[in-house]
Amino acid sequence: MSGDSAASAPGRSGARPGRPVGRKAAGSRLGHLFDGGLLHGGIRNSPVLRLLLRWVRRPLLPVMRLWRRNIQLKVVVTTLLMSLGVVLLLGFVVIGQVRNGLLDAKVKASQSQATGGFAVAKQKADEAASAAADDDSAVDGGTSQNVIEWMSELVSSLSSGGQGAFDVVTLPPGDDSGGGRGPRASGYVDPNKSVPDDLRTRVNTSTGAAQSYTRILYSNDKESQPALVIGKQLNDPNGESYELYYLFPLTQEEKSLSLVKGTLATAGLFVVVLLGAIAWLVVRQVVTPVRMAAGIAERLSAGRLQERMKVTGEDDIARLGEAFNKMAQNLQLKINQLEDLSRMQRRFVSDVSHELRTPLTTVRMAADVIHEAREDFDPVTARSAELLADQLDRFESLLADLLEISRFDAGAAALEAEPIDLRDVVRRVVSGAAPLAERKGTTVRIRGDQQPVIAEADARRVERVLRNLVVNAVEHGEGKDVVVRLAAAGGAVAVAVRDYGVGLKPGEATRVFSRFWRADPARARTTGGTGLGLSIALEDARLHGGWLQAWGEPGGGSQFRLTLPRTADEPLRGSPIPLEPKDSRRNRGLDDAGLPRGAGEKSATVPVQPAAGEQRPSLTPRPAPPAPTADPTALPGNGARVVPRPTTGTRRPDEPPASGTAHGETPERTGTRPAGSDQQGEAFRGR
Repeated sequence: MSGDSAASAPGRSGARPGRPVGRKAAGSRLGHLFDGGLLHGGIRNSPVLRLLLRWVRRPLLPVMRLWRRNIQLKVVVTTLLMSLGVVLLLGFVVIGQVRNGLLDAKVKASQSQATGGFAVAKQKADEAASAAADDDSAVDGGTSQNVIEWMSELVSSLSSGGQGAFDVVTLPPGDDSGGGRGPRASGYVDPNKSVPDDLRTRVNTSTGAAQSYTRILYSNDKESQPALVIGKQLNDPNGESYELYYLFPLTQEEKSLSLVKGTLATAGLFVVVLLGAIAWLVVRQVVTPVRMAAGIAERLSAGRLQERMKVTGEDDIARLGEAFNKMAQNLQLKINQLEDLSRMQRRFVSDVSHELRTPLTTVRMAADVIHEAREDFDPVTARSAELLADQLDRFESLLADLLEISRFDAGAAALEAEPIDLRDVVRRVVSGAAPLAERKGTTVRIRGDQQPVIAEADARRVERVLRNLVVNAVEHGEGKDVVVRLAAAGGAVAVAVRDYGVGLKPGEATRVFSRFWRADPARARTTGGTGLGLSIALEDARLHGGWLQAWGEPGGGSQFRLTLPRTADEPLRGSPIPLEPKDSRRNRGLDDAGLPRGAGEKSATVPVQPAAGEQRPSLTPRPAPPAPTADPTALPGNGARVVPRPTTGTRRPDEPPASGTAHGETPERTGTRPAGSDQQGEAFRGR
């Protein structure tokens, strides 16, 4: 652009090379805007264009919303449009037929009138020629004067019979006006402007009559009007040719056609409105019961099970209402039965939990006495005393969890939210799990605790959730490191717990939050778990309006993510920590057996370069695929996703068949990933 613009103004002083000058510069900029912008999408993301589109779309949003939600409006509008199309089509056909009929009648009458006039003009010319032949004393000048007078009398005589129905015009052939035979017309008609040139050409080149449509222009102030003009070339008394034209106005036909158009438009509009009203009434009879059913269905879903439809008549709508009422009645009966059963179960659990506390306290006191005196017993009795104390501890935890579950089931759980720093909660949880981690040979690392992570939450419930996740990760991590990540972005905070243990097998995620379910029944509960931990954790997360989700792959470990809103009652739109970690097999480009994708059975393994304090593969992690911008509420078993277990490869000799750990897999542990969000309902994990 610069070179062309500079070359176009070489003589202008002070102009810098490569800069457009004056009007050419403006043209170059405009051309660049259209060529590089509009044509190639360069200004598609322009703020001005977005503002214009938003301004145009804003008033249309309520209309589009009403169109999507109102079926009666759709039917009525569709009926109006279709009837309008039919009326327009019929109107065009009728108007065309009427127009053709009026014109055909006018043309036939005009041709008959013009043919008679041409015959009269020829007869008058013959009579005048005979009279001139008998008069031997005539001279040339007198003859010309007689022809001029004869032509004027001819126009006056022919037009007098029309009584305003037509006008007569005579013109000399071509532009020849010699001998005083100039144009003549009746009724102040302008002959030169009223007769088309193409018609005069056809008249001069043929011996028959020719016709055409034109507009009659007058020499006075009279308004022009459409007309049919019919002309023919004739001879005057001297045998010289001239052009005779009849001009028939079409004003009356035009008025008749306008009247027909107005009548059809009025009748068509009335028909369209009438059809719209009929469609509205008919659709209303069908839509009203459907709307009633929709409203009652909404109230039924809100818990008002006694709602019923009003049924009148015996038609199809009435049958639908009766069937709907029967369905609602059966649904209410079943729900009441389930509520009674659930109420009995909750009451039974609560009563049993409370009633067991008194004998449990007595048994605990006796067991403590026996446990303190176990050194005086024989080895078998002493071991029994230790087992009794351990199982009593687990029994007390189970009773506490059952009471908590019964509170959730009864809807009596209360949230005591206050601003807390999740870093303090995570540190307390990690400190509490330190003895277990030391026994397992596991190191728990905290990432992302450099900045405060503040949220309105119940510190006791959040700590219980995180303690469950961290303890599970340590217990199932097989002595490998556990990484706890914190992050905050937008209106959400998140804590993710990553382990590199057995992971999850396909099909397990759908049963993770089932109460008393374990991923590996053969694995012992070294921490005295009750099987209700993750169920209570999920209820705690829901009570906060947050998400509790998990990801896992066989032999590649798992990651649990707790996402909470920054402020209470604020809806979540995403999570600042991606659910699938960056060091997963898929993100590192590995297959299910831990080998590079596409490698054969004889492919060489990738050497491992351990870093300080970590075991890290030398593969370069590839970027994670883009994730959606929002996470729906996670529910157990809803769209759960687990990386499938490899079908090939070997299993460690000391590994149980259900462990799901791939042979030779060395986990990769990385730092905090950038903020992101993941897909809904990926695998939850029960421990």
